[in-house]
This record gives sequence, C-alpha cells and structure tokens, in this order.
Amino acid sequence: MEPLPQPTPTELSILRVLWRRGSATVREVFEDLSRNKEMGYTTVLKLLQIMTEKGLVIRNESERAHVYQSTQPQNAAQTRMVSDLAEKMFNGSAQQLVMHALNTHKASPQEMAEIRRLLDEMERGDS
Repeated sequence: MEPLPQPTPTELSILRVLWRRGSATVREVFEDLSRNKEMGYTTVLKLLQIMTEKGLVIRNESERAHVYQSTQPQNAAQTRMVSDLAEKMFNGSAQQLVMHALNTHKASPQEMAEIRRLLDEMERGDS
C-alpha cells in the first residue's frame, strides 16, 4: 500500500475540521472554514473531491448530502508529518527537530513540564 500524500495547508485546514467534528458535509466544512478564511463553497467541494482521490478522506454517499471523514486519526497524521519533516529537513535528527521547534515557538511552563515528563519516561524505558 502506497503511503498517503502530505496534505497541502488548505487540505490540512479541512482535515482539522473533520478531526474536530468526526465527519461533516461539504456545507458544514465550508461554514466552519469561512469563519476564519474567505473560501467558496465550490472550492471546498473541489478540495474534498481531490482529497478523496488522494485517499486523505472518505466519502459516505448513503445520504443526500455526502459526508466526509478523514481516513486516519489526527495523531497518526501528525506522526507521519513530523517523521517526514525530520527526515527531509533534519536528516532524521530528532534532536535538531526539537531544538528548532523550541527555539522557534516558546513553550509554556505546562508544555515544558510535559516534555520533561516524556523525556523521563523515555529514559526509564516506559515508552
């Protein structure tokens, strides 16, 4: 089975809507996206059709209004995208990826505590 292609930024915004909602019609995705971004209904429809062809979403045609759903959970897509980014931009180095991420976006105290907890677990072999 061939790996799924990486979603474009606009496709990723559609996937975020579907991950949050579970599934949605074109109208529901359009209404959600149009709150933050100028986008036409037919553009959303066309993007969902393209995403279906790519295997990023599936379409349920049993109802009058077709319902779309992501083909993979958000955490699986995030893992795949981070792995791809680490490989392409940092020659597979997790350290370089994390250092760049932390230098680019300041982590909150809660996020730092969670990172420390995760590192401690990994050192103990809990993960």
